Amino acid sequence: MSENTQANQTDENAELSNLPKLKFPVAKSAPDLATILGLFFAISLIILAIVMSGEGNSQLFNFTALSGFFNGQSILIVILGTIAATSISFTGEELKGAGGVIKKTIIGSNLDPQELSKSLLDASVIAKKKGILYLSQQEKELSKDPFLKKSMQMVIDGYSANDVEFFLSQEIEAEIERHKRSANMCRRASEVAPAMGLIGTLVGLVMMLSNLETPETIGPSMAIALLTTFYGAILGTVIMAPLAVKLEKRASDLALNNTLIQTTCVSIANQDNPRKLEMSLNAELPPGKRIRYFD
Repeated sequence: MSENTQANQTDENAELSNLPKLKFPVAKSAPDLATILGLFFAISLIILAIVMSGEGNSQLFNFTALSGFFNGQSILIVILGTIAATSISFTGEELKGAGGVIKKTIIGSNLDPQELSKSLLDASVIAKKKGILYLSQQEKELSKDPFLKKSMQMVIDGYSANDVEFFLSQEIEAEIERHKRSANMCRRASEVAPAMGLIGTLVGLVMMLSNLETPETIGPSMAIALLTTFYGAILGTVIMAPLAVKLEKRASDLALNNTLIQTTCVSIANQDNPRKLEMSLNAELPPGKRIRYFD
């Protein structure tokens, strides 16, 4: 091997050692404690208020009081009625994913945008120093996220920056719309549940007024009237409305991460300086998540 060849190989090895090691974060599914604990404490406080005895009672808690708050007819009207009325507003395909929608609110899997931004800048530096095609050797890391892999593949395949920006914008908008429909399902259920409670109240009042001559039916009819309103308020206000907000938050987080990927891919396709990309990413990131990569 000649001295020139050895020198060139030494320079290449030194250049590779100076490159950042590309390692993208992985979106790990983990229980959302804020959602789980929030629902638990909200329902627990309601139960606690029911079982707490008055000041004149020697017992602090009266758990037998819970039996008075259970009514099968009210549950049928509110829960099944809410499911039926909500299903009218959506297609069969959307309803099939209803279980997955609820699961997304309890188990989160979004990437940390700060860590993602650092990895994206690593990719930009590598592309700037070794060329865009060098990123094709990082398929293992790029495959960690489907949107990332698709976006980077467009850059590697030689799409222009304008084409990359256009196609990825369409992809992000479609993804946001899909998540909005999921959130709208919970939002619609939160609106329907109190209404079903009101319908149950009217049913109970009609039953009571139509049987005033038999006093023993007044109590059960009044229970249906009041408990359906109670169940509807809990289902709509305590459960479904917060889940809708959580889904909207997850959609917003996903849109942010995808926008960061889009910004990076457009920058790499334009062969921009990574320092410019850093400023562009910080413009998208929330103030508390901004990075100082080159400092």
